[in-house]
Amino acid sequence: MATEVTVPVLGESITEATVGEWLKQPGDPVKADEPIASLETDKVSVEVPSPVAGVMGQHAVQVGDTVQVGAMLATIEAGGGAAAAPAAAPAPAVTPAAPAPAAAAPEASSDSPAALSPSVRRAVLEYGLDPASITGTGKDGRITKEDVAAAAAAKPAATAQAPAAAAPAAAPAGGRKEERVKMTRLRQTIAKRLKEAQNTAAMLTTFNDVDMTAVIEARAKYKDLFEKKHGVRLGFMGFFVKAATMALKDIPSVNASIEGDEIVYHDYADISVAVSAPNGLVVPVIRDAQDLSVAGIEKTIGDFGRRAKDGTLKMDEMKGGTFTISNGGVFGSLMSTPIINPPQSAVLGLHRIEDRPVVVNGQVVVRPMMYLALSYDHRLIDGREAVTFLVALKNAIEDPTRILIDL
Repeated sequence: MATEVTVPVLGESITEATVGEWLKQPGDPVKADEPIASLETDKVSVEVPSPVAGVMGQHAVQVGDTVQVGAMLATIEAGGGAAAAPAAAPAPAVTPAAPAPAAAAPEASSDSPAALSPSVRRAVLEYGLDPASITGTGKDGRITKEDVAAAAAAKPAATAQAPAAAAPAAAPAGGRKEERVKMTRLRQTIAKRLKEAQNTAAMLTTFNDVDMTAVIEARAKYKDLFEKKHGVRLGFMGFFVKAATMALKDIPSVNASIEGDEIVYHDYADISVAVSAPNGLVVPVIRDAQDLSVAGIEKTIGDFGRRAKDGTLKMDEMKGGTFTISNGGVFGSLMSTPIINPPQSAVLGLHRIEDRPVVVNGQVVVRPMMYLALSYDHRLIDGREAVTFLVALKNAIEDPTRILIDL
């Protein structure tokens, strides 16, 4: 008897999703509660577990299809992986030439181009690698982006050992190639919202720079004790989030939003922080960040980062937010003009830290400097308020004692 697997309830007001990846292929043994598919919603990827143990039946939909909540995804047939193995074993013994391709097909499916997730497939193409040569370390032996990067790092050595073999592979490529990959639902939503922000808000960006000396020294001095006591590493984001909540309290319009012909002011700071996930950046929200210590903020961000990679962030954790901080510096960005995340009215962009000559007390000295960028909706926030916010943030970071005494 077959058991239907349907699209689960995905969250409030979310009625559909896109099939991002099949984690199990027809004929694969499946355990109860084991993920069989990944669905992409407007904000996150959601894994669909099997309701029963058995054998994966036929897929009712394909990767890239849009499915409604409650729609059938696939079936789970009664039985188990142990029953399927003996049936496959005798076939090669009787006629090894004919069934060999059929027997190899399930094994190759995990690294075939069709079975790879879009991000992994793109990485494989960029590095020019053969998926069959990559050992997967993900769930059920699936290939991850980290596996592709590791294989790419080892590629030069292999090429040096066999230059003759590499030449024939390059020859057929000859002409230019293109690949069309359907945008994920998450990427489509990001594109739509960012364009709406540009069309709706009177967006403007103002800049400042900050001397990171004091924060770097504090981090170097206390990072070991901090990690030992709180069980989390001391980073820079904890300082910036805490400093931002103080500046938002002083300049409430930066923490406000426009609804119709009304301005909504918030007496709390729900800070959205951009973190990396396998399918792109996601923006979970640190609720009531003004009430958290630096340690509490770092713990929350660390938890978000881990669960973003696992794909276990919940919808509710990415709703709301009154102000956003995006750290492009981790990717090496020197300066940018971030786009606000509606209905929020401002976003703070952090950038890389680099040594630059600056004048201090009439002397030219080298200091670790970072550019700050505040993009804001000029309909609500005046230039004076934007600059005042950045100056308040700069003062707190350059003198972290201000954070401790709320100055």
